Order: sequence, then C-alpha cells, then structure tokens
Amino acid sequence: MSSTTDESLVVRAPSPRPGKTLENQHRARNSLVINLLLVSTFVVILNETVMSVATPRLMADLGISASSAQWLTSGFLLTMAIIIPISGFLLQRFHTRQLFIAAMSLFLIGTLLAALSPGFELLLIARIIQAGGTAVMVPLLMTTAMTLEPPATRGRRMGSITVVIAVAPAIGPTIAGLILSQFSWRFLFAIMLPLAAVALILGVRRMQNVTEPRPTPVDVLSIVLAALGFGGIVFGLSHIGETGGHIGPGVIAPLAFGAAALAVFIARQVTLQRRDRALLDLRTFTTPSFTLSLVVLAICALVLFGSLILLPLYMQNVLGFTVLQSGLMLLPGGLAMGLSSPVIGRIYDRFGPPPVAIPGTMLITLAMAALTLLSVSTPWWAALPIHVVLSVGLALTFTPLFSAALGSLPTQLYSHGSATINTAQQVAGAIGTAVFISTMAAVSTAHTESGASAQEAVAAGVHAAFLIGAAVSVLGIIVAAFIRKPRTASSTSSTVTGH
Repeated sequence: MSSTTDESLVVRAPSPRPGKTLENQHRARNSLVINLLLVSTFVVILNETVMSVATPRLMADLGISASSAQWLTSGFLLTMAIIIPISGFLLQRFHTRQLFIAAMSLFLIGTLLAALSPGFELLLIARIIQAGGTAVMVPLLMTTAMTLEPPATRGRRMGSITVVIAVAPAIGPTIAGLILSQFSWRFLFAIMLPLAAVALILGVRRMQNVTEPRPTPVDVLSIVLAALGFGGIVFGLSHIGETGGHIGPGVIAPLAFGAAALAVFIARQVTLQRRDRALLDLRTFTTPSFTLSLVVLAICALVLFGSLILLPLYMQNVLGFTVLQSGLMLLPGGLAMGLSSPVIGRIYDRFGPPPVAIPGTMLITLAMAALTLLSVSTPWWAALPIHVVLSVGLALTFTPLFSAALGSLPTQLYSHGSATINTAQQVAGAIGTAVFISTMAAVSTAHTESGASAQEAVAAGVHAAFLIGAAVSVLGIIVAAFIRKPRTASSTSSTVTGH
C-alpha cells in the first residue's frame, strides 16, 4: 500500500470542542472553590461550640466567675451578630479570594492568640477576632455555592453545606470533651491551628475569584444601626443565660434598645434599597418561598442550639454523666445528620421541598415531645435515639430549605439572602438558648423551693423547656407545607464571570 493509503486507515480521536473544554475548566474551578470553602467553614464553625463544655475548666484555671466565663461564648455570638448583617455588602464589594484570605487570616490570628493566652482578657479578645472570620465565612460559602452550582444539583450541594453548618456545632462538644479529658483547655485551640493554617495556605494558592464585585457605597449609619440592633438583642438574650434565667434590667434594657435600633435600621434599608444602596436588602422578603423558608430555618436553629445547651446539662446534672460522656452521647446524632444530608439533597433536587421538609418538621416535633418525657429515672440509652431522630429531622429540614430560600431569589440578591438567613439563625439560636435556659432555671428554682431534690428540680426544668420547644416546632410543620421548589428561571437570571 502507498503511504497515503496507510494514513487513511489511521483513526484519529476527535479533538475536543473548545466550548466543552472551557465548560469543564469552569466546572473544575467551581468545584475547587466550593470544596475549599466547605472545609474552611467546617473548621471555623466547629470552633464555635467547642467552648460550650469548657466553662468549668476555664473558671478553675483562670480564676474567673461563671458570668465572666460566659462572655467567651457571648462575646463570640455578639461579634457574629454584628458582622453577619454586613456580610451582604462585603460579598458585593470584594472578590471571593480577598474575602476568603481576610476571613481565614482573622480566624488563624484569633486561634493562635487563644492558644497562647495567659489570662481571660486576651482570650476574650482572641475569641472576638475568631468570630470576625467566622461571620464572613458562612455567608461567603452559601452565596458562592448558590452562584456557581446549577439549579438541578443545588439540593446536593446544600446537603454538603448542611453537614458544615449543622453537624460541626453538634460534634463540637464531643471533640471538646475528648480533648478536655486528657489535655488543657488551650489544646481546644492548638488542635484548630494546623487545620486553619492548611486551609489558609490552600486558599492562598488555589482559591480563585468567581464573582464580579461592583462598587457599592458604604452607608455608615446602617452599619452602626445594625451593630446596635442585632448586637443589643443578642447581648440581652445571652445575658439571660448568664443570670440563670433571671430577667431584670440587665436583660430588658439591651433588648429594648436593640429592638429600637433594629426598627430604625429596617426603615433605613427600605429607603436605601430604592436606590440599590441598602446594607441589607430587605426585598428578599417579597419572595414568599424565601420568607416561609426563613421562618422554618429560624425555628430549626432555635431547637438546635436550645437542645445543644440543655441536653448536656440534663446528662451531667441529672444522669451524672461526665463532660466526655455527655459529648459522646451527642455524637451519633451529629453523624446521622452528616450521613443523611447528601441523600436528602438528592431527594430535594428531584422532588422539591415538601417530601423532605414536612417529614423533617414532624420528626423535630416528635423528638421534642419525646424529650419532655426525660426524668431522673430515664435510662441513658433512651435519650440517645431521641437525639438521633431530632438530628435527622433537622437534616431533612435544613438541606431543602437552604436551597428553596436562596434559589427563589434573583441572583443579585443571593448575598443579601445568605446574610439574612445567617443573621436570623444567629438570633434564633440566641433566643433558643435564652428561652430554654430561663425556663429551666425558673422551673428548677420553683421545684427546689417546694422541697424537690436537685436532680428532680433540673429534670422538671428540662421538661418545661422542651415542652416550649415542641409547641414552637408545630408551627414549623404548618409553614413547611406551603413551601415550594423555586423556578429555575429565578435562579439563573444573571451570569457569573470567571477570572
């Protein structure tokens, strides 16, 4: 045969289409960015609840009172409540990479200071610095995921985010219990240091800009009002926990001041958003699916954080568990939530919110009702499956409603929507903690005065607190029934620019 004939017999692979190659590159870039944000956000949120079981150790080692030690958690939550409402503006003004590096650098600096703190004052400052980084990371993750993920697979992606947002706080006390059983409280932060450092280094090397910032004017008055409003409310609610449920001037004054500042903040945002200059655009509430989803998500946050503080108290003060044992009791529920969330996301992608959110709110209500039956004679193994059911119910609810809430908004409101959701969850979590603690304290005191033992009094207080949680959870069932999957068109109203 001639050489020409030989060449004609060679089968050459078709060259890839340029458009297809570019699409694959964008998909790989988007996956890398979201996964970096997921890992980093898991680390910063895990840090949020590790301090919850360390208070007695800190009081002994630092020689401080319970009210002072409580500020290590209250100060963290207060900082989060102030910064999260501003995150919508930050996400519009700065590149993804800039925000990531700034947030993780703040968190790393705060963690290092905490690990080296010789006393209470520097430790409190370190916790506030940590909170500054944490407050930016969560909205950054949610906004970026909604911007980059196609509508058809957003449920799956939100399942991964649920693992981060809901599971990390759930397993934080378990990890803290394991560390404190063997090491000093400083190791709570020393363990976080290499994780945060690796996340920051990877982000510096691999994080890419995936959104197009726009010059957004800063309204200083809105920032001040947001800080005073949300900060005052969270401060007042946190003070209820510090005072053991006593509602006096130290609680009422900051709550009233915060509510007044918040009312002025809302009025100002309504005015500014007419010119697209709002710090937190409240037009998100004109979308019914967003508003309804937000209500249920707030209820879930109230139940989650309220139960996270109440169950360890019951296990330690009534059942006589150690810190480590009570932490391990919460671990199966955290694992159940983590394992079920991705599967739930796939179900949402196919069928929408009702088939998962409605059963989820029902399971939450059922679990809260079962928790009202806890008493001094309840065997330890009976509380374990109840907490697992509660965790699965929360996963069934969190995952679809994150997607339904943000997916119902036009793209330009994603950053404001994620900031609103995270602010609502932060405030609802503070409300849940305050209501559960104050109810338990008041009922326990009444039973102690009537002659009940310390264990019986605490058990009665826990019963009353979970009864309130069960009643609130019923509202979640009703609201969840009206939430529908957002239309694809609303989620793809603008394109994303890659860099």
